[in-house]
Amino acid sequence: MTGLWLIVVAAAVLAFSGLPACFFSRRSCAAQRLSAALMILGSAIGGYGVFLSLSAPQNEAVSLPWTLPWGRFSIGLDALSAVFLIPILLVPMLGAIYGLGYWRQADHPDNGRGLGLFYGLLAGAMLMVVVARDSVLLLMAWEVMAVSAFFLATTENENAAVRRAGWIYLVATHSGTLCLFALFVLLKKITGSFALSAVETGALSPTLTTILFLLTLIGFGFKAGVMPLHVWLPGAHANAPSHVSAVMSGVMLKMGIYGIVRLIALLPPLETWHGGLLLALGAGAGILGIAFAIGQSDIKRLLAYSSIENIGIIVMGIGLASLGRTLHRADFVVLGLGGALLHLWNHSLFKSLLFLNSGVVIHATHTREMNRMGGLARHMPVTSTLFLLGAVAICALPPFNGFVSEWLMYLGFFGSLQVSASGGAAWPTAALGAIALAAIGALALACFVNALSTTFLGVSRQPLAHEPHDPDLSQLGPMLLLAAGCTIVGCAPQYVMPLIQQAASQWLDADAASAASLLSYVPLRWIGGIALVLLGAAGIGFLLLRLRLRTRSVCGVGTWSCGYARPTSRMQYTSTSFGQMIVALFAWALWPQTKAPKIQAPLPSAGFFSTTVPDTLLDHFVLPFFRWTGRLLPRLRLLQQGRVQIYLLYIVVMVLLLLIWETIGNKS
Repeated sequence: MTGLWLIVVAAAVLAFSGLPACFFSRRSCAAQRLSAALMILGSAIGGYGVFLSLSAPQNEAVSLPWTLPWGRFSIGLDALSAVFLIPILLVPMLGAIYGLGYWRQADHPDNGRGLGLFYGLLAGAMLMVVVARDSVLLLMAWEVMAVSAFFLATTENENAAVRRAGWIYLVATHSGTLCLFALFVLLKKITGSFALSAVETGALSPTLTTILFLLTLIGFGFKAGVMPLHVWLPGAHANAPSHVSAVMSGVMLKMGIYGIVRLIALLPPLETWHGGLLLALGAGAGILGIAFAIGQSDIKRLLAYSSIENIGIIVMGIGLASLGRTLHRADFVVLGLGGALLHLWNHSLFKSLLFLNSGVVIHATHTREMNRMGGLARHMPVTSTLFLLGAVAICALPPFNGFVSEWLMYLGFFGSLQVSASGGAAWPTAALGAIALAAIGALALACFVNALSTTFLGVSRQPLAHEPHDPDLSQLGPMLLLAAGCTIVGCAPQYVMPLIQQAASQWLDADAASAASLLSYVPLRWIGGIALVLLGAAGIGFLLLRLRLRTRSVCGVGTWSCGYARPTSRMQYTSTSFGQMIVALFAWALWPQTKAPKIQAPLPSAGFFSTTVPDTLLDHFVLPFFRWTGRLLPRLRLLQQGRVQIYLLYIVVMVLLLLIWETIGNKS
């Protein structure tokens, strides 16, 4: 039990890491460094606890009574929890180090201490969510996580756009929490306990199974940002400080995925259409998420929509695994869930890298608009190289990590065309997932070519107050470590697969789990070898290029400009113009808004052309609905008379109605 208690201690250290800073001056950088040191200490304790627990001969668990009237203090650790614990212990720690240079408390006296306080609470709460084995404990940690994220997302609350994004997040996350209340109450009624334990196969009717599945999908899907439950995500991620965005995207979204995977594991095998629904939702979120990303000119909104795309890919893998449980196809489960869990790790690495990178770029240019950037590669060579590495990884191209996880899913989708050797049925429709995954990859490539070229290539599109430069080690170090993680997983995937295999096998019975192995389906050593060859070839090519440039004189000339004698920085592709063709292709879903000047005279005045891609669901449906209800509900104030007698009458009427309902129910 030592490892499990160490994890509890780590959760406490992380949760209270920001508290000491509240007793120092608002401008004290020493207090901020102390908070970062506590984050490092908590992560180290938690990492050692995970190592001890995984080394134990069996899964560790503790269940103790407490003074609350419901549930127990029940915690545990298995391979599935460990998979989610690793990003929790890694990314917030690196973000805290990054924040020493990016969000110095001396420069942000009004919100620096609050940011540090809720940053630690968020990390500690996420850790408790993953180890909780009681639904009451899970909901308590879930609420702390949700509220902490709200205060982090609204750090710069003097900005109206930040406040708006924060309130949208708060409404969305609590809508999901209401579904979780209903889910756990139903499970309590079925099992007789709030403990998160497996439900017996015969205890559920098909209708009740469907209700539990939908409540799980909606309740946890809000937090994961599964489209169409994603409405809070782009605004919250775009307006939060960049290291907070890295934690929210790289880790917090995965808490929703954890809930879906954990709860489905507790239920009996679902129906076929449940897995098909997950596949369809994942494919739709992946394709539309990256299409929305292409239409963004705000670099952080682009990365936020790209997170929706990657969550869609993970949900596709979960859908394939759910089909495997239903059809008795162990290969579906291992490849689908194994690919999803590995992609979860990969996304935590490369998306955190890209968000931290965007923070450096925003700090250098003082804008989030890519249409006002450009030419940063010559001033920030290390930053641009790391962005290139993260972009290659997120596009699932070798030799980096994104390729490996998506390759596992491709194998599972193609395998759905065949009957398994053990007699499991084929499900050819699932092969459409491979087509969707290929489309997502192509769109992701277009998206990040756009982001990379608009931001780092060409020339600057606006005058800069000072020359940009690469950041100091406090910001560069975490990015280098994340980049190293992307490279290591891509070049040596066989070393991370045992834990992924063990976690994925929890969806299988004992016999199938012992027979199915990721290593038997995928030639991981070959994949790693090919990645190393590609990485070596790229390194040799770079060295040869540098050697050639040293031995030859190079003169700089302007880019060919289609016959223009005096080109300007405005004569470049912008992010908007680069993505215009794809945005037009998806106009049926994106609903782009174009503002063009009207030419009404031979010599018209200056005009402006712009294209924006708002969130279709949020801006055209959700917010108008709330505005309509805001106008309608005040009319119900006539019920609020301000007289005690009227309120007592309401209570009497309600009690009578309940008595009548109970009487009718007993007679029937």
